Amino acid sequence: MIIAPTRLALIRAGIVVAVVAVLAVEVLSLFDALHRVSVAVLWLLGLAFAVAALRRARPAWRPFWRDLGRLERSMVVALGGFFLVDLVIAVVAPPNNFDSQTYHLPKIEHWVAHGNVDFYPTIADRQLAMAPGAEYLLLHLRLLTGGDSLYNLVQLAAGVGGALIASRITAQLGGARRAQLVAALVFGSAPMVLLEATSTQTDLVVALWVGTVATLVLDELHRRTSWPATLLIAAAAGLTLLTKATGLLAAGPLLAVWCVAQVRRGAVRGVLGGLAVVAGMALLSGPYLWRVQTTYENPLGPDHLRDSISMQRHDPAAVLVNALRITETALQTPLGPVGSGAIKGVAGLLGVDPSDRDITYWGTTYPYRSWPPDEDRVSLPVQGALVLLGAAVLLFRRGGPRLYAAVFWVAVLAYVVTVKWQPWGNRLILFLLLLGAPLAALWIDALLANRRRVVSWTMTGVLAAGALAGAAAVSVGWPRRLVGQDNIFTTPELEQRFVRRPQWQQDYVTAAAAMRAAGAHRIGLLQGYNTWEYPWWVLLPGRDIVPLQSLQPDLPSAPIDSVDAVLCLDPPKGCAFYLPPSWPGGTAGTVTWAIRPR
Repeated sequence: MIIAPTRLALIRAGIVVAVVAVLAVEVLSLFDALHRVSVAVLWLLGLAFAVAALRRARPAWRPFWRDLGRLERSMVVALGGFFLVDLVIAVVAPPNNFDSQTYHLPKIEHWVAHGNVDFYPTIADRQLAMAPGAEYLLLHLRLLTGGDSLYNLVQLAAGVGGALIASRITAQLGGARRAQLVAALVFGSAPMVLLEATSTQTDLVVALWVGTVATLVLDELHRRTSWPATLLIAAAAGLTLLTKATGLLAAGPLLAVWCVAQVRRGAVRGVLGGLAVVAGMALLSGPYLWRVQTTYENPLGPDHLRDSISMQRHDPAAVLVNALRITETALQTPLGPVGSGAIKGVAGLLGVDPSDRDITYWGTTYPYRSWPPDEDRVSLPVQGALVLLGAAVLLFRRGGPRLYAAVFWVAVLAYVVTVKWQPWGNRLILFLLLLGAPLAALWIDALLANRRRVVSWTMTGVLAAGALAGAAAVSVGWPRRLVGQDNIFTTPELEQRFVRRPQWQQDYVTAAAAMRAAGAHRIGLLQGYNTWEYPWWVLLPGRDIVPLQSLQPDLPSAPIDSVDAVLCLDPPKGCAFYLPPSWPGGTAGTVTWAIRPR
């Protein structure tokens, strides 16, 4: 019997769409053919196949709403309301995430300009080395629409998909309808989920693919996996790696459990299945990893980028301190980091500096305030606590969920051993939240059924508190606020794009106007490692923007005499070092420009 067949069909369809999108990017890139016409033809053909498949399908719909109890209806209304409001925000608000301005979105513009996804010279090497899976999906929207108006919908779809997957995993672990809805609510009401679901970050996308691996693997643990199912697992794993390598910290243990289960049912077939998964991952992520390897001599990117994120100490004391800091930051309440003093005390007893660079993201110090709600750092105290408690309880209970709980804790351990604490680390653990939501739901459902009213009502109140935290995040969360000052309805679009750095807006606008007045078409760009490149593509559409710096030895930058003008994002003295003194120009705040004499 197929568990939750409609949800499974949606999951499979999502995998197929993503795989087609990724392979299309890589194949068209080989011929420098990443253009609107080629992509439009691809999706017209895909639409024709989808219509034909739907005509042949005979979904078995049954009444849903009338069978629900009062609490279940409340959860459905809350989830539907959250995602409906997120849909409005996603459509109305332009992309304005800080990282997206620096490297997520500029690389899409370079791909469009070049017609391929080959590496190019840049000082912002995160544009090249960071996994591009989510951006490949955005690239299709960019080519089809000519802009970024639909970009936020990718993460929104991942958030909705994550809630559906959490509910299906709960069903696979034996949870009834109420438990499935609780799992969807625990995941879908988390403040970080609701804020990221309207952004162009990538954490919900990788959580979606990790959850997909989990639900597909659970289907196959007690039977011999067919080759079509093996290919789907391979595709989900490949999409995980292509989107963000940290997802493998959870997908890896899940795949290992699946391989062991298959080997028990036939050694040869199990080994071949494992090889098929590896081959599928290589097909999807291999071209990107090869580009990284040939450019940086390491498939994980340049040394400084790896070392800034990955743990460089693995002794028990350092790992324990890292785990405590990550937990405290994730579970912070609006009262602030009240537990940080105790953690510092433990670190002192263990002889570990809680802000040691080997276990802390460079340039940051512990602790850090995770509230008020901000998409880069907001905590998830209610949902996170429920997941940890549920996973702990079910780990010591006999039954089906026990193995799943063990895999969850292995993934948690892998994360704290390999990833440094960072102020914005709460968004990186969304894949763990998705995997843990079913465990929380199974534990909560048992408490909701408790004969003692005080127990059931207390747990209902806890769920309501989590939903209220989600409502606060979606209402006044930053940087896409629904109500209050600088909300998305009363703030002009350009101001929304610069809401993270409003002091930069006029600088960019003034410099862009100078470029247009000079008739500059090919514009050279000098910038810092963490400055904003994407606004130039928005303010200067149709121009050829080329980097004049390169951190890639084999990819030299364009010479300055090959451009019509130069934009420099640096203090004026720094820009003066690069700009020819004979080129006239000007300065506006942080931006200096120069025009090539005619």
